[in-house]
Amino acid sequence: MSYSPGEERERYTISGIRFSLLSPREIREMAKVTVIRPEIYEVDGSPVMGGLRDPHFGAIEPGERCPVCGNTRQDCPGHFGKIDLARPVVLPHLGDKIYQLLQSTCRSCGRILIPPQKAAYMLGIYRRLREKWPLLADIFVEEVIKEASSATECPHCGAKQYKIKFIKPYNFYEVRPEGEVRLTPSDVRERLEKIPDDDVELLGWDPKSARPEWAVLTVLPVPPLSVRPSITMESGSRAEDDLTHALAEIVRQNERLKNFISSSAPESMIEEAWQALQNVIAAYIDNELPNIYQLSHRGRKQLKTLAQRLKGKEGRLRGNLNGKRVNFSSRTVISPDPLISINEVGVPIEVAKILTVPMVVTKFNIEEARKYVLNGPYQWPGATIVYKKREGVKLDLRYQRNLRQLAESLEVGDIVERHLIDGDIVLFNRQPSLHRMSIMGHKVRVMPGRTFRLNLLVCAPYNADFDGDEMNLHVPRLEEARAEALNLLLVENHILTPRYGGPIIGGRQDYISGAYLLTVKTTLFDREAVGRLLAAASYSGELPEPAILKPRPLWTGKQLVSLFLPSDFNFSGRAKINAGDLKCDGEDCFFDSYVVIRRGRLLEGVFDKNTIGAEQPESVLHYIALEYGNAAARQLLDTMYRMFIRMLELRGFSISISDIEIPKEARDKIAKMTEEAKEDVMKLIEQYRNGTLEIIPGRTLEESLELKIIQRLQKLRDDAGKTAIGYMNPFNNAFIMARTGARGSDINITQMAAMLGQQTVRGRRIVRGFRTRTLPHFRPGDLSPEARGFVVSNFRDGLKPHEVFFHAAGGREGLVDTALKTSQSGYMQRRLINALQDLHVAYDGTVRDSQDNIIQFRYGEDGVDPQKTYHGKAVNVDRLIEKVKQGGA
Repeated sequence: MSYSPGEERERYTISGIRFSLLSPREIREMAKVTVIRPEIYEVDGSPVMGGLRDPHFGAIEPGERCPVCGNTRQDCPGHFGKIDLARPVVLPHLGDKIYQLLQSTCRSCGRILIPPQKAAYMLGIYRRLREKWPLLADIFVEEVIKEASSATECPHCGAKQYKIKFIKPYNFYEVRPEGEVRLTPSDVRERLEKIPDDDVELLGWDPKSARPEWAVLTVLPVPPLSVRPSITMESGSRAEDDLTHALAEIVRQNERLKNFISSSAPESMIEEAWQALQNVIAAYIDNELPNIYQLSHRGRKQLKTLAQRLKGKEGRLRGNLNGKRVNFSSRTVISPDPLISINEVGVPIEVAKILTVPMVVTKFNIEEARKYVLNGPYQWPGATIVYKKREGVKLDLRYQRNLRQLAESLEVGDIVERHLIDGDIVLFNRQPSLHRMSIMGHKVRVMPGRTFRLNLLVCAPYNADFDGDEMNLHVPRLEEARAEALNLLLVENHILTPRYGGPIIGGRQDYISGAYLLTVKTTLFDREAVGRLLAAASYSGELPEPAILKPRPLWTGKQLVSLFLPSDFNFSGRAKINAGDLKCDGEDCFFDSYVVIRRGRLLEGVFDKNTIGAEQPESVLHYIALEYGNAAARQLLDTMYRMFIRMLELRGFSISISDIEIPKEARDKIAKMTEEAKEDVMKLIEQYRNGTLEIIPGRTLEESLELKIIQRLQKLRDDAGKTAIGYMNPFNNAFIMARTGARGSDINITQMAAMLGQQTVRGRRIVRGFRTRTLPHFRPGDLSPEARGFVVSNFRDGLKPHEVFFHAAGGREGLVDTALKTSQSGYMQRRLINALQDLHVAYDGTVRDSQDNIIQFRYGEDGVDPQKTYHGKAVNVDRLIEKVKQGGA
């Protein structure tokens, strides 16, 4: 549509989309060829006239002109054909709708089975509902159909009505007193033709765009060749599209039925050929319908017909429209690099030479552009293509002999496709993309190797690890896209997650162990160690005064950490190790387990999961990100956190069997506790057999016994764990990891050092196996702990064969659960995305859908961005009071 200068363009809005059925007349009018022959090519290789490759379907070969529109293949839209069916066939997906119509209308006169005056009144109501409340109109139609189907006699002509039996997808039977009589598609069409327009409308159909008899086909449209092109194989032979194979089978069956009818063959043969035609047409529409014949190649591979092209993950909608493969992207394995910034991604030089960024030549960058052109496509940083604006030509540098001359000829306005260079913004993504942080903006850092490098701190939002994970890198091409990626998508803007208002990017595992070892009060460093640690953190300022001067200068880890904290930052709170024997609140904590930071100096406590950990709201990292901005938090992650890793490198950090060894005294204690627990369990079993066991309310006697046994054995494992841990050195590395929140827990240490404990499946002891016992090692009916999955051994000493089996049975439940939950949550996520994808926050602060309906008057009912909250609280009063107190101190 063209517009004259100054003419205001009229705004077009789509008010709705209406789906309709093609009438036989429309199909015949748009068809340019009638297909009557199943053969595709003549003996000489030319297409058969009246076949499925007839030239009238449209030009698809180079240089060919369409005999219908006269265009070449670039401009020919393709033209439909038709197959005149020897007998009508039912459209399989409309079987349910046809069944409703047959049940609701008279078999004789075709009127709806509701008295005339009532029907007219109902039609008036339906029209008003359809205008104002379409959803209510659909519910109203269901009620109309329900009432009409219950009639046994026609209120218009008095004809007796019979029930209709429907066998999916398209077989109908009338249940008469003498037995079931099959309604052929011809009978069905005849009955649907009798229904008047007003009754059709009352039954939920639009008679103008979809008369019910059009659901029974008498002519089949054949799509153009552009929809089903053939390909030439390497051998020179042509391979036809699956749709063409399916249509050829339809033509074959149709011609067979025509021959039977014209030769007055027996009725049984005609019926059988008619059913075969119905089956192949149904398979052409959907080749996965249940209980019907399916079309396949000679090699037994199922044909992909119309429905298979559209639906599912590989179909047109999801495979080619919603998501598609794109250019200017790359994919390879990821590997860790703790020394690059969280905002950076290490890109292999080979990838940087292939992915390009368009660079418009200006008077400011012309010299830089010339350098790229001189380096050419094979030397980094170079260029691959030059677009000459004045000449309007595209020059591929792989085929240019004189690059120097081309570089000199560059002018303002030309475009140079240059290689990726350090500092370019790219989008980095790991699938499955489950939340916003699954795709973030990173700055390129070109590096040797063949993998993308990722800072370890950024693994959490991507849920990435380095056991072979691959990730995708996309290069934004437009200036607007690059600006958006830089300002909105950069990693530092996603340190805090909108899910719960806390840092998703932060310390884990080695970072937390290193932070604890660095800041614990027993750690002191000489000048050389301080230099190494601060060098890792790229610190270039002055060294603080040493904490200890004699006999030699020594610094504490707390001093080193304080160098990176804002000078006016205050914080107090419990460390992760503040539990059990080390529990204390307040600033006079002797155990170094309560963190106190005053004016940017760590005075007490250690850094562990509670202060610098990922997914740890109201921590030091969280407050710095909230109160000092994303750039300050990123600065902290890029400097101080590197020091934690270097601490582990200097000290060394590994675990050995000696870390989980416990003395004989502890073993004897655990053995004695085990015997006592077994005795208690046997007493419970005795009470159960005598009928004197106290029943837990709402449980049976047997369930009560099982619960009490599980509780007692759970207590045994906990007590055994406490005993074992009590004998361990609190500075052994396994213990450090569990207590600081770096990895594992006390239960892991218990299972390694003391006992595995009771294995459960679905919250019960293991009961399945042989008929009266779990394994042949035990007596029939044995209810003792060992016979029902109690494992008294530990991982250090090793498990007995039957204990390995019970442990595997308990562990398998977790694996099965994970597999099931993944598919269920994936499908639910997909449904939620589809339901919510049109919602947006408008400029007036309301949440609206695509039709501008208001969903919420204020975003989230309070207008608060959860990313910028204190763990869900818009204002943290306690934090404000603490800041005021410390600020005035």
